[in-house]
Amino acid sequence: MKKPWDTDALIARFEEHRNPGLAAPMAAYMKQNFPFLGIQKPLRTVLMKEQLSKYLLPEKEHLKSIVRALYEMPEREYHYAAIELLEQAKEELAPDDLPFLRLLIESNSWWDSVDIIAPKLVGHIVLRDRKTTSPIMREWAQAENLWTNRAAILHQLKFKQQTDTEILGAILLLHAGSRDFFIQKSIGWALREYAKTDPVWVLDFVKAYTLQPLSRREALKNMKK
Repeated sequence: MKKPWDTDALIARFEEHRNPGLAAPMAAYMKQNFPFLGIQKPLRTVLMKEQLSKYLLPEKEHLKSIVRALYEMPEREYHYAAIELLEQAKEELAPDDLPFLRLLIESNSWWDSVDIIAPKLVGHIVLRDRKTTSPIMREWAQAENLWTNRAAILHQLKFKQQTDTEILGAILLLHAGSRDFFIQKSIGWALREYAKTDPVWVLDFVKAYTLQPLSRREALKNMKK
């Protein structure tokens, strides 16, 4: 029988596998934005599976406080663990959890966290209640925070045939002239991913509107010549 969730047990297991030799290059790869324990993804996956096999997921009323506590720890692996906890509990998430996800997006911000939260968590919520959430995505697209903008751009990344092209196009055009690398890259990524579903729409969009060269290259990268 599983025990109630124990954050201290997770921290203890992560600390047992602290590896300074790996931590340094991992931090360098992330431009020294965060310290690392030195736990690479394969081992982190094993440790999380062990934790989830022994302990119950936190109840919804406690989940956010646990996620927040992990997110306030300095090492990046704890932030990944927090996001994975939310992934495990994503069926419990609702539109009123979007402000909390935005808080995470705007905290300890970098592409590695935002690019999981946006399609896997925000997108999951949006797809289940578009009437409520689509206007929120338009608001995020106009936020002052570039990572919130990127999340809005990428939230439909895995929607395929369920993509709302009106919203996709509107959000992309808000940022088509952006000089920011991460915004340009996300525009191209969103278009390239949707091109797997509707290449004609993407080609027409790229032809109709002026995009930054990086966005355009990324959008057309996998198109047949």
